Amino acid sequence: MRSPLTRRGFLAAGSGLTAATALPALSGCSALAAADSDPDTLVVHSQLGTTAPGSPTYLASLDRFRKENPGLKVKNLVNGDDLAQVYETSRLARKEPDVVMVNLYDKTLAWTDVGATVDVKDYMADWGLRERVLPVALDAWTDGKGRLRAFPYFATNWPVAYNRSLLDKAGVDEIPVTGDQLIAAARKLRAKGIGPVTTGGNDWTGQKLLAQVIQTFLTEDEARHVYSTGDFSGSRGAKEGIEYFVALRDAGVFVDKAQGLTSDLMTTQYNTRSAAIQSAMSSALAKVPEAVARHTDVGGWPLAEGAAHKLPTILRTYTLIGFWISPNGTKKIDAVEKFLRFMYRPDTVSRFIQESGRDMALRSDTVSTDFPLVAAAQRLGNDVSQVLLPDVYVPPAATQPLITATSTSFTRGTGAAKVRAALEAAYRSA
Repeated sequence: MRSPLTRRGFLAAGSGLTAATALPALSGCSALAAADSDPDTLVVHSQLGTTAPGSPTYLASLDRFRKENPGLKVKNLVNGDDLAQVYETSRLARKEPDVVMVNLYDKTLAWTDVGATVDVKDYMADWGLRERVLPVALDAWTDGKGRLRAFPYFATNWPVAYNRSLLDKAGVDEIPVTGDQLIAAARKLRAKGIGPVTTGGNDWTGQKLLAQVIQTFLTEDEARHVYSTGDFSGSRGAKEGIEYFVALRDAGVFVDKAQGLTSDLMTTQYNTRSAAIQSAMSSALAKVPEAVARHTDVGGWPLAEGAAHKLPTILRTYTLIGFWISPNGTKKIDAVEKFLRFMYRPDTVSRFIQESGRDMALRSDTVSTDFPLVAAAQRLGNDVSQVLLPDVYVPPAATQPLITATSTSFTRGTGAAKVRAALEAAYRSA
């Protein structure tokens, strides 16, 4: 597979962005051209700073860092889902920010390989920060050539949230642990006018849930092969997983018109008690209102007979947000070191856990006491089985087509063969 972020790929990716469309999305910066002009200004590009979970804590941390380092200015650039494309455009102009805070997913998978960001392994060792990181997070951020793409920071648990009060109202006595129990629960919920499982069938949340269900009959190695190659037909386990998904879907397990929902609509349905079940990552669990949270249990996705796993499944990942260093950042490496040492400090990490309910890829004894569902997900441990989050294995060119295939998959009446065909078609341009 040819990387989409070669010089030619960068130009193709950035061709749709003009100064008029890219620059207004940035916060606290008059122009990208100013990003590397001041050696006494550290420029950080992040998705934190507006409504993203953890933004208030992050902004407060920046203020504290500025006070502790009065001779060093920090400029915070903010983008949402378009951060990767905006960064690539700035890199093409050699005006990129010094540090980028973003997850390992889609476009970012190729950044280190094409020199858009640098290998940080030696920096981490020289600064004595390696022991602060969980070993599993280091492994996740290291590429096939042994390069550490970024300094790991946020992680997430991704269990299934069950509203016990709604289940009780529908006469469902226990949290479902098998597919048959889930189908029976969905029927009872619908009879009471309650939505069963809500999910963003038209975005990444539905894609992750679909991948989770497909892995019901796959081992980790088999899942890695399937999502690296897109071979959903050659794997018996993948075929059985898709058939299981279709059976659940056509039995009414998912809310009506799930194929058109987004993550925001999903969380709204669960948080307003319109739906009883959602597959929710930590940041979504942290947003569940207290009145709903106290009636919520977290667990895994129910299994089918003959599953490759012993217990209901959840997703976990340690690649949610990391600190990437750009080529421009290497010119201000002393400032970058001060910033990363500060962000890795135990007191800074604890604030994200306590104030924002974030899971971290770093060692910490702090518990999310104000976010009971996040803490409950952290305690699941061996009570659930873990399946593979496919993000780091899916070729970047297939990522967005898989979202389209996900919407097709959640459309009731679409047979298993058509679901497989849609998923495989997403890989044809990769």
